[in-house]
Amino acid sequence: MKRASLDNMLSGKESRYALVIGVAKRARDIAQNFKDENIITDEKPVLLAIEDFKNHKFNILEPETDE
Repeated sequence: MKRASLDNMLSGKESRYALVIGVAKRARDIAQNFKDENIITDEKPVLLAIEDFKNHKFNILEPETDE
């Protein structure tokens, strides 16, 4: 099983919760693309989504907070 470091995937301000939601949304997009294009693969959409965030192909955008 592949393990990705959260520190590498988070750029400092994003929460772990936001990362989990982002990965889940990306995995759903990947799965839908596979279905729409009739692609059959052994790769799991969640693992592909994690790799996308790990390689900084996608980032989490959070609103600025005033503290």
